[in-house]
Amino acid sequence: MVMTSIESQKKQSILYPASTLKRAERSMLCSPFLLPLFVAMRLQSVPLPIIASPEGMAQGYLKRPMSELAVENSIMWLIQVGILRREVDGQGITDSFRLTPLGRQLVTNYEQQGGTLPPPSWLDWLYNVLCRWLRLPI
Repeated sequence: MVMTSIESQKKQSILYPASTLKRAERSMLCSPFLLPLFVAMRLQSVPLPIIASPEGMAQGYLKRPMSELAVENSIMWLIQVGILRREVDGQGITDSFRLTPLGRQLVTNYEQQGGTLPPPSWLDWLYNVLCRWLRLPI
C-alpha cells in the first residue's frame, strides 16, 4: 500500500499537550508578525534583516515597521515557546529562522481557517505580556 504525502504527514504529526498548543497560539497571535511571514518560514529560512526591512513590510511580514532589535526580541520569544528555530549552516548559527513542527501545525490550521491570524483577545494579550516580560512560568 502506498501512502500519499498528506497521509504520511498526518502519521508523523507530533501530538502536543493542549497547554503547549495554547501557549504557542497565544504567542503567535500576540506577536508583531503576520501569517505571510510564517508561511514563508515554513517554505524556507527567512533572514532577520529581510523581516525588519521595508521589503519585509511590503511582503506583509510585520503589523507595523520595527527595528531589527525589536524584531529579534520578538523572534527570540517565539523560539522560547517552540514556534521558531534559528537556522544553522556549515559555519554555525545564522541570522535566519524557520518554523518548528509546532509552528507548522499552527500555520496550517490558520491557513485552513481563512488565511489570517485573528487579533488576540485582551486576556490573551495580558497573559502573554505576563509570561514574556515578567517571566512567569510558561
